[in-house]
Amino acid sequence: MANKKVTAEAEEKAEAPVAAEETAVAEENAPAEETAEASVVAEEKVDVSEYTVEEVQAQLKPLSQNAFVRFWQKILRWWLGVWYGFSDKHPKLAPWIYKIFFFIVFSYGVTIWQFIVMAFLPAAFSFMGDTPVGWPNVHLVGEQNFVIFGDAQGWGPFIAFEIAVFTAQCINFPLQRNITYRSHGNPWYQAMWYFIGWVLVSVFTNTIWGLCNAYLLHWGSPEIVNALLKTILTGGVSMVIFFFIFMVIFPDNNKMAKKARAKYEKLVAANASADKIAKAEAKMNLWETKAKKSNAESEYFKAKSQLNAAVMKYNTYVKNSAKAAEKAQKAEEAAQAQNSEKATAKAAEAKQKAESFPAKIEHAFETAVLAIKTRDEKKVVFEEAQAL
Repeated sequence: MANKKVTAEAEEKAEAPVAAEETAVAEENAPAEETAEASVVAEEKVDVSEYTVEEVQAQLKPLSQNAFVRFWQKILRWWLGVWYGFSDKHPKLAPWIYKIFFFIVFSYGVTIWQFIVMAFLPAAFSFMGDTPVGWPNVHLVGEQNFVIFGDAQGWGPFIAFEIAVFTAQCINFPLQRNITYRSHGNPWYQAMWYFIGWVLVSVFTNTIWGLCNAYLLHWGSPEIVNALLKTILTGGVSMVIFFFIFMVIFPDNNKMAKKARAKYEKLVAANASADKIAKAEAKMNLWETKAKKSNAESEYFKAKSQLNAAVMKYNTYVKNSAKAAEKAQKAEEAAQAQNSEKATAKAAEAKQKAESFPAKIEHAFETAVLAIKTRDEKKVVFEEAQAL
């Protein structure tokens, strides 16, 4: 119960630093007023005596010395904090956004790879000639024939295209499996079905291209334009089809575990044969193990990102506190020198702003300590799940 309580508190507290997190580009100009913090009420006081300021700050890996890399590291850290805050508030919508985003990014990435390969590789097979070859090689328009396997410009462009597509799928498969869908299924079994799906999709897309290519050549379209259109057309169609294929190859482990348990309980309630119940139980245990692994992995990565966000927020408050104190001192000196109502009011406002930071720094430190403890708990669960 204590662990559940700490975890629930960690998730609640993590939303405040995410919502108040400044953009990485303007990290040092974060606003002083953070209204989101007022809504965070801790169920129990966090014991911060176990950690020093140096130990908390050490949780954040140093940024790169390269200015360009450092800029994108800040952007990434800020975004991960925002994303996990959004995930906490929208647990059903977030997984779909995550999957669709990475699916599109990786799909277009390998499509670009295909285009680059197709821009140069066909020249390597120019020795094979440009005599139209292929199957079914049926006359379509002008001097152009309709082919599915082969090419109206010879075997060279066809072989180059298949190499481009095959290498693209070799890149796409591990990215989609390990990042987009975070699957823990048998990789060889999944690769087999992925290959079968690729062959069937290739037949379909080649059929479409066989029709388009004949007309493009008949109209005298430039070769580089043809290569681009072929990549976009076949790649775009393949992307849509593969999205649904991936849903089958890489199923949601939690949904499958829930279905497997429901089936097992139904068989037990119906007094089914021992053999059927045993098989259903084995399948249920398999999917529940996969679900436990994927959930532990996701929660551990989330806890690490939220820890980064919490420490970044603490560091920002410390920096802004020093700036506010310096600004308040200068405003006070200006008020004494000018002896005007306006300068006095400005000094009072600056002083009030500076005095608000100690409480914010203390709260941010507690949040960072709690994030460390949550990260450590999630790490233990993650390591235990990987050992299953």
